[in-house]
Amino acid sequence: MKLIVKAALGAAAMLLAAGPSWAFPDRPIQLIVPWAAGGGMDAVMRIVANGLEVELKTPVNVVNRTGGGGITGHTAIATGTADGYTIGGISPEISFFKSLGMGELTIDSVDAFSRVSLIPAGVTVKADSPIKTIADYIKAAKDSPKGSMLGSGTGVGGSWHIASGGLLKAAGLPPDTVKWVPSNGGAPALNDLVAGGITVFTGSPIEAKAMLEAGRVRTILLMTEERHPNFPDVPSAKEAGLDWTYQNWFALAAPKGIPADRRKILFDAAERTLQRAEVRKAMADRGITPVWDKPGEFAAYVKTFTERGNGVLKELGLAKD
Repeated sequence: MKLIVKAALGAAAMLLAAGPSWAFPDRPIQLIVPWAAGGGMDAVMRIVANGLEVELKTPVNVVNRTGGGGITGHTAIATGTADGYTIGGISPEISFFKSLGMGELTIDSVDAFSRVSLIPAGVTVKADSPIKTIADYIKAAKDSPKGSMLGSGTGVGGSWHIASGGLLKAAGLPPDTVKWVPSNGGAPALNDLVAGGITVFTGSPIEAKAMLEAGRVRTILLMTEERHPNFPDVPSAKEAGLDWTYQNWFALAAPKGIPADRRKILFDAAERTLQRAEVRKAMADRGITPVWDKPGEFAAYVKTFTERGNGVLKELGLAKD
């Protein structure tokens, strides 16, 4: 009898020492967001965090780590402890840090699970701006001294900068016609827009939702092929005769090297989260398209996306390779 008890205790001790999968997670999880609170990624990741809390039955705390045009937060995700208790949101900027000479960080530096959302780029101006239509915007950009019109929404060479450059090129203008002012995300850029510090915000109108509803800004174009159901009065780029579309994506990732059993728990919980009705509705209500990729789909998407973005960065004179 004593031998049986001793053996049972020994087996239990070994299981505890190994950190069994059924014990994970047994404390809060940190979800790092590389952009400022109030912006598009912040909104998406807080919706995802709420769903993950239900699926994992543990708190998921969103932590904003801003700075360096997104590189600070993305680096924090890549270098986090690979124990499953640190995850994060990654944005397209991670695809371009190396091209921009900002370091060796790429999407291969993290364990990328899947995209969780797609958000269309737009052209948003201050409510009292003399620019009323996309035609006005293009004319103003053409007629104004180069660099006198200012745009913002992310860091130099970031996703919304690429959106701006691609749109201007499609309009027959040099991609750098509108000078880019770096920002730590959509929220601070929109504050600059309302204050008169910049001319245009080329991020998503979803990030500007509160200001749009308050009548402080106006979105005059979406960089889409069709009108968006949440913005039925805003013309698409295709309507305006511009051959340029752009959608930002946000994805869920983690440091590389998480134990396989814990990674499976996180991955499966995230996949279920994106299927939850309240999560999908919270995104759809904001004009955000929820996404969960099939195996291999995200990698193929990012490859094409990166090549297209690097083409614009070269036109802007920003690509280092």
